[in-house]
Amino acid sequence: MDKGGVKALIIILIVLIIAAGGILAYKIVKDKNNAKQVSNEPKGENVIVTEVAKKEVQIYKGNDRPIAVMIDNHNQAWPQSGIDKAYMVYEAIAEGGETRLMALFKGVDVDEIGPVRSARHYFLDYAMENDAIYVHFGESPQAKTDMKKYFINEIDGISEDGTTFWRTNKKYAPHNALTDTEKIIKSAKNKNYRLTSDAESVLKYTTDEVNLEDGQSAISVTIPHSDLQTVKYEYDKETGTYQRYARNKQQTEMVTGEAITTKNIIITLCDNYTLEDTENKGRQGLKNIGTFDGYYITNGRAIKIQCIKEDREEKTKYLDMQGNEIKVNDGNTWINICPTTAQIVIEPEVEQVTENVTNNI
Repeated sequence: MDKGGVKALIIILIVLIIAAGGILAYKIVKDKNNAKQVSNEPKGENVIVTEVAKKEVQIYKGNDRPIAVMIDNHNQAWPQSGIDKAYMVYEAIAEGGETRLMALFKGVDVDEIGPVRSARHYFLDYAMENDAIYVHFGESPQAKTDMKKYFINEIDGISEDGTTFWRTNKKYAPHNALTDTEKIIKSAKNKNYRLTSDAESVLKYTTDEVNLEDGQSAISVTIPHSDLQTVKYEYDKETGTYQRYARNKQQTEMVTGEAITTKNIIITLCDNYTLEDTENKGRQGLKNIGTFDGYYITNGRAIKIQCIKEDREEKTKYLDMQGNEIKVNDGNTWINICPTTAQIVIEPEVEQVTENVTNNI
């Protein structure tokens, strides 16, 4: 073979060696990757890999803007309508020892809500922190001033056209004004109010059951807002909720007749005071800016908490005694705001020694 043929043969052999090396390297890398993938899979035969869907909170979801409705809580207004469909209800003192309620609705259709009553300025704080449209029937002078000051998106039954609210003949005025979510939304559209919200919930809801293992037994909870209005919650183990009583009377829903229940109870201890104004109607103010003691109660147990509100427009923070934001069961919540002198009574099951808690937090 001449020199040219030898040289060509050498070149062919080099090309074959390089190609074989490349094939071998590819096989080694592929085998390593396959081995790594197999090692990361669960052991055993017929392994089926599935992705577990995360549960979605049901009580507070979607981007519908919340609606806050002032609810009459005079005994002549009982039973009330629609509050069983609220995701959260605030209860705070009004004049004469009465309390007033503010019920919050989100993404639900409610055919009857009420009786609707007039606005009080300190309830605006909780409407703002929930980014809610505020619905009322009349207002105090302080509420009227503050609604303008804070640019509250509000719907007032006094100034409406007669279609958003109506009066039932089952009760006497002023305890008989009603509305519904469809009419509220229609009125809000006419006023060019924003109907959606991306605001996070005030409460940190979780779909994992919260059982407060480190807390105390709380089968019965008594909350005296005033000499006139005492609220009591009784735990029902079958449903995992609390039934509500006021002035020794079980609270029921007007349309269905069913008991009013709640999954969660929050108590905030902060003082009210009588306003000095020219009307002398005994209207109240609320010292609700600051850090206040309280309780979180759910599933038959209670823990002490701190309730922190830094500004009227800021969300209230509810922290455990270690400074962590409390996790709240996915369900409706009643927030009872009562004086620091209120003798809160939390009772365990009857077979245990009764423990009376009197705000020595």
